[in-house]
Amino acid sequence: MSLQIPHREKANGSSGATKAVILVSFVVVFNVRIWLTPTSKVGGASRGTRFRPLSLDVPKPLFPVAGHPIIWHCLTAISKVPSISEVYLIGYYDESVFRDFIKDSASEFPNISIKYLREYQALGTAGGLYHFRDAILKGRPERLFVLNSDVCCSFPLNEMLKLAQDKDAEAVILGTRVSEDAASNFGCIVSDSHTRRVLHYVEKPESHISNLINCGVYLFSTEAIFPSIRTAIKRRTDRPSRLVSYPSSENLESSFMIDDDEESQKNEVIRLEQDILSDMADTKHFFVYETKDFWRQIKTAGSAIPANALYLQKAWQSGSKELAPASANILSPVYIHPTAQVHPTAKLGPNVSVGPRAVIGPGVRVKESIVLEDAEIKHDACVLYSIIGWNSRVGAWARVEGTPTPVTSHATSIIKNGVKVQAITILGKECGVGDEVRVQNCVCLPFKDLKRDVANEVIM
Repeated sequence: MSLQIPHREKANGSSGATKAVILVSFVVVFNVRIWLTPTSKVGGASRGTRFRPLSLDVPKPLFPVAGHPIIWHCLTAISKVPSISEVYLIGYYDESVFRDFIKDSASEFPNISIKYLREYQALGTAGGLYHFRDAILKGRPERLFVLNSDVCCSFPLNEMLKLAQDKDAEAVILGTRVSEDAASNFGCIVSDSHTRRVLHYVEKPESHISNLINCGVYLFSTEAIFPSIRTAIKRRTDRPSRLVSYPSSENLESSFMIDDDEESQKNEVIRLEQDILSDMADTKHFFVYETKDFWRQIKTAGSAIPANALYLQKAWQSGSKELAPASANILSPVYIHPTAQVHPTAKLGPNVSVGPRAVIGPGVRVKESIVLEDAEIKHDACVLYSIIGWNSRVGAWARVEGTPTPVTSHATSIIKNGVKVQAITILGKECGVGDEVRVQNCVCLPFKDLKRDVANEVIM
């Protein structure tokens, strides 16, 4: 049954303001019951497991890319929308995880109020919005931006807002074009090329529908999105308990009924892409803003490297003073934290970020990489397409390298000897690479010492 949302005029007394919500974690709960114990420790079923080993020590939204936490880039774009004065971070991390970041952001973005709302359980994207609807609707905002924090792009929020105003839209989604082979890995949008109205939306279709994909950035009318979620919840609740069986079952003994508690928990998980957007396409007030600028997802740890490059390129093109001046040994763009020590004979770039108190010795070569705080790279070592973890050490004449992937590719894995391996080499926290050791296409978990050459492995 398609959802039809009647078009409404602006309510009397509406403030006309716009709010923004950044989703800092996302979980889909399937037919098995999952118990999650709230804890301040980072990691776990709803805490960026695909971003390991980097998310073992810091939540993915706070991981530094191009010298700043991933979520900082979202806030920078939000701060450029004059009508936004409030931002809510919704997630399942403990409140203490974002406390320092919110405190620092309050001084850096004085015109917006930033608050963290913690889900009591994983509710899905739309479920989290609906659960906190009273806080979000306080002050009666007219529109609501929703951003996934693991998105890397230029965030054309003002352009999306203008499209919404011009079309009197109930929803605007940010879209971009990818190759037909990659499109099925994302939500696909079919739109009218003239009016830009969304005609059809399918999340990760099994067959080719369109190469225009969902970028994970949305603008909703508050009068449309919350009734849509409420209708989805009612539809889920009214559906009778289903008989669930394992695919391999051949008799009723291996089947079971979902109990009331489990069904109730599952009914609260409402996913924006699967449960809401498809129905919104039937309203005739759902539009897509197609960006021609860069876009990447930051799902896996390795995807931080292309995201780092894209944000550094953007900063370079905009003339950012944060970047290191170009020279014979600095191939722009390169970000070097003011507290880092880089020897004059070391050659860095392009697309390199060096974190606080990192030490890079003489004759070192670093390219397309992120060097995190307190890391040390000793003389004449080479680091290519890699992430060097916090407090990690790379020995003299060592070589830590990944494999470059095509710019148009959205994958960070490659096939080596018939096995899929990570294209980006990642050293977790406090790893050590011995002198003259070569590490290629590896993921190394924290606190490991590599004393021999290793390639195409996960070192545990």
